[in-house]
Amino acid sequence: MSAENPSPFTVRPATIQDVDALQSFIEPFVAQGRLLPRTKIELQDLTANGFLAIADGRIVGFAALEIYSAKLAELRSLAVATGYQGRGIGKALVQACVDLARQSRVFEVMAITSSDEFFQHCGFDFTLPGEKKAVFLQTRESY
Repeated sequence: MSAENPSPFTVRPATIQDVDALQSFIEPFVAQGRLLPRTKIELQDLTANGFLAIADGRIVGFAALEIYSAKLAELRSLAVATGYQGRGIGKALVQACVDLARQSRVFEVMAITSSDEFFQHCGFDFTLPGEKKAVFLQTRESY
């Protein structure tokens, strides 16, 4: 695979059958502290509204939408394999989640991230109309 002609990818809904492969896919991101650890049951829950990016016959990206209410959903567990970053895979996964939020008539989608510039390129911003902001308080040293 050359840099000029990267392999194509597809985005599809995740299924329960993807859980084992998904768990293997996210392990390096968990080890790097980029994603929270997930049990198989948590991954099963995430697949209900999750999307996989597939290239070269394997998972190269994942994102899920957790719908809390008609007002709010959260984009969760976005990850793209290192060798596949910069190809639009992350943006396509975010778009799949946003499209699902729109179809589900969810009013707002939030993402908690250390990659705010990426999410701004996907249309997210720090505040919503009316100057709404999320604020946080950490109650312990580690998760």
